[in-house]
Amino acid sequence: MISAHPLLETRLANGVVVSFRQSRGAGTGCVVLLHGIGSNSASWAAQLAQGLNAGRVLAWDAPGYGASSALAALRPSAQDYAQVLWAWLDELGIAQVHLAGHSLGCIMAARAAALQPERVQSLTLLSPALGYARASEADREAKRAQRLDALATLGPQGMADKRSGAMLSDAATAAQQGAVRRLMGSIDPFGYTQAVHLLMDADVQADVARISQVKTRVACGAADAITPPEQSAAFAAQFGLAYEQIAGAGHALAIEAPDAVNEYLSL
Repeated sequence: MISAHPLLETRLANGVVVSFRQSRGAGTGCVVLLHGIGSNSASWAAQLAQGLNAGRVLAWDAPGYGASSALAALRPSAQDYAQVLWAWLDELGIAQVHLAGHSLGCIMAARAAALQPERVQSLTLLSPALGYARASEADREAKRAQRLDALATLGPQGMADKRSGAMLSDAATAAQQGAVRRLMGSIDPFGYTQAVHLLMDADVQADVARISQVKTRVACGAADAITPPEQSAAFAAQFGLAYEQIAGAGHALAIEAPDAVNEYLSL
């Protein structure tokens, strides 16, 4: 299915490359999809195929993923990713968007919305990773070390073999399990390392608190063991956001429950 949406590349004025996939439809509006930490633009295959009733659907590879250039900072912030996102959309000539992030992609999406709220028609946070900026320093550094040690010890494919199952519910098909394993196994170690630093230092609550004018909603898989529905529901309630629980899905809900996610994201 993803072969119908081949990888494209845009080179920004500063030489930075952003790779992405896209689909075009008869609708209006532009939906921009931001993947999670162990993934890439191919994770949105079902959304690209369906088109979401939009005029254009874009799924990017975050800096350090796919063919996208890594960020210059060894320990980049959410601001660094958000600035690349807007520069890429500027290069494509896109003024306003419906932003949707999954997991780590929610950190990038929330900061992008805080950076240029007037350009965000809606913000959708799927199984949001909230970041660990509010955790104790000891807890944050322990989690950072745990992830980086796993990468060093197992490598991308080893992590995929060991951990990809946790991304899905017990009812996931073999094809869905294989898709998640392939995505996780394809990560670039340096890009993943930068993303780990982003996750540990980010504070999604702070960004969402700044964008009350942006229509924002939250959804989570009912069987999500990574960012549990209780966490996502509490986060939504904290800011008075609409919340939906998607049945039959774990953390990788766009892969495991594509029809429900397509309906949820459709304009």
